[in-house]
Amino acid sequence: MERKLILEDGSEYLGYGFGSNRDAVCEIVFNTSMVGYQEIVSDPSYTDQAIVMSYPLIGNYGITDEDFESKLLNIGGLVVREVNDSPSNFRFTRTLSELLEDGDVPGVYGVDTRKLVRSIRDIGSRKVLITDAATTLEEGMNILKKTELRHDAVARCSCKKKWYARTSNPIYNVVAIDCGMKMNIVREFNHHGCNVTVVPYNTESDEILGMKPDGVFISNGPGDPEDVKEVIETLKDIHGKVPLFGICLGHQLIALSYGAKTYKLKFGHRGGNHPVKDIRTGKVEITSQNHSYAVDEDSLEGTGLSVSHINLLDNTVEGLYNDEDSVFSVQYHPESAPGPQDSTYLFERFIMNMQQFGAK
Repeated sequence: MERKLILEDGSEYLGYGFGSNRDAVCEIVFNTSMVGYQEIVSDPSYTDQAIVMSYPLIGNYGITDEDFESKLLNIGGLVVREVNDSPSNFRFTRTLSELLEDGDVPGVYGVDTRKLVRSIRDIGSRKVLITDAATTLEEGMNILKKTELRHDAVARCSCKKKWYARTSNPIYNVVAIDCGMKMNIVREFNHHGCNVTVVPYNTESDEILGMKPDGVFISNGPGDPEDVKEVIETLKDIHGKVPLFGICLGHQLIALSYGAKTYKLKFGHRGGNHPVKDIRTGKVEITSQNHSYAVDEDSLEGTGLSVSHINLLDNTVEGLYNDEDSVFSVQYHPESAPGPQDSTYLFERFIMNMQQFGAK
């Protein structure tokens, strides 16, 4: 065993290396999905995070060029029980190991992921050093102590200039604020008849409104929402002027722009099996999630926002709305890549909001 994980609490996990051999300091988190590892490792929301997959066998269907959620790999590392580097899938173009090596992402396999996931669940997500087995615990703890996790993840993930995703016979034009957006969100908008103009996270409200969009979408993305003050200020200027729809980080940013507060969860929600209840309809959806922060329900009083969805596992806020401003958001991922497809109706709800807003 030539590779090692050293966690902030002093625990160590030995394993074998795959992908890149470089050392890395990340935040360690776990994901409970059984499939979809390609979409997971290419999701910008995991920037600077080492992902522990709770499902034991990863890599068995390889990597397919059409299934990426982002062109860049921004994850800090990948930890699995068993990696399969001989995939059986007629669509695959390279292996998971080759992908991580090309993206300079360190991977570790052979780890007792059951024990590691329980540790994250019980103690919480924290810093981890991915390093050589020869690194002593004292050396590793010193590196962890001296290394601060970065707070500019959105700036690194967002596009640097605006770009377009057009569809045939478009009905509406949507401006999407890219905080680290997954490509399947764009595909869903195109599928529902929307042309999409994707703009960098720090695009000002005057420029966005000058494009005369039918609606504005705020994407998912990594890190603490309070670090993304540019988007919060932009949204304050847009309230009530155009319909808004936010997913994941976008949901948190909408809440902050109305004066609500967010807080960090102990270990976050990551995986495609979270039950969420729509309070207004009573319907329960099985959802795909990936986030470390949540909206503080107690802080919503007086903001004009109301809760539309709750997580049935821990009662955290999963959805918000303000009908007067034609605004709504969800904490989970209705584009479902990977994940169940119970929530794709939310794109239709956004289209309905744009239709009704335009008729006013």
